[in-house]
Amino acid sequence: MQQPRQYHFRSVVPDDLGLLNKWQTQPHVSEWWDSEEPTSTDDLKDHRVARWIVSLDNTPFAYMQDYTVHGWSDHPFFDLPEGSRGIDQFIGDPNMTGQGHGPAFIAQRTAALFQSGAPVIATDPHPKNTRAIAAYQKAGFKVIRPAEETQWGPILPMAIYNPT
Repeated sequence: MQQPRQYHFRSVVPDDLGLLNKWQTQPHVSEWWDSEEPTSTDDLKDHRVARWIVSLDNTPFAYMQDYTVHGWSDHPFFDLPEGSRGIDQFIGDPNMTGQGHGPAFIAQRTAALFQSGAPVIATDPHPKNTRAIAAYQKAGFKVIRPAEETQWGPILPMAIYNPT
């Protein structure tokens, strides 16, 4: 039986900004992730958001962030229970897409967030981003409300609930 892949998550540091901004300009990322506003050192100071470089076999290939959904009073997930987290992610290296890495590292990070006490993990892909929606569904997320328009653009609210 094959062992599940183990992904490594390390905090984003200022030296990672060049890599993140390069990834954000990749066509498969910039279609859904705003490359007009690259990640900056000021972004890294926002303690509402934990930002991660995701690696496999010591090779960074993706970005993931998790954040408190109660950090913004107008956030679409503000109604979720206290301690809930939101997540966003992208695979920056185009050679790593379509291989099941997205659902796998999303599930690994989600398990860690549940282990640290989060009651619900939510995400909000663009309703037309079928690849992201499928990846989240494979990781156990379900649509919780119809697609809606927000100040950040159209979203499809999805969530997974802590099984304990």
